[in-house]
Amino acid sequence: MAVFVTIIHVFVCLVLMGVVLLQQGKGGGMGSAFGGASAQVFGGSGAGNLLTRATAICAAVFMITSVTLAHEASSQDRALRQRAEEQAKKKDKGTPRESAPAAPAASPGTATPPGEPAPAPAPGDTKTP
Repeated sequence: MAVFVTIIHVFVCLVLMGVVLLQQGKGGGMGSAFGGASAQVFGGSGAGNLLTRATAICAAVFMITSVTLAHEASSQDRALRQRAEEQAKKKDKGTPRESAPAAPAASPGTATPPGEPAPAPAPGDTKTP
């Protein structure tokens, strides 16, 4: 569906650009550009109403397709995020966690055997590491 909406969006964008460029400016219009014979076809209010309506319709379709494409993109993002969270939960369940906290680091001057906690400093000891 996203491909179809994208094609419609691009087509409407191109038509909207063409319709806006065809509209007459404040000074004159298409009627004055091609001479007096075409003034009846493009001049006055005849072309203005048709082009104004076409602009409004194209703008409405453009906005609808824009919102549709944005919604489609955000829903795909939500689905990807949900899958990533599910995989993270599965990964956390599969790995064993440590039950005991890590032992504190020994002071630089003393060596402790592996697996034994470091000795506590003496109460009268004023040495700072």
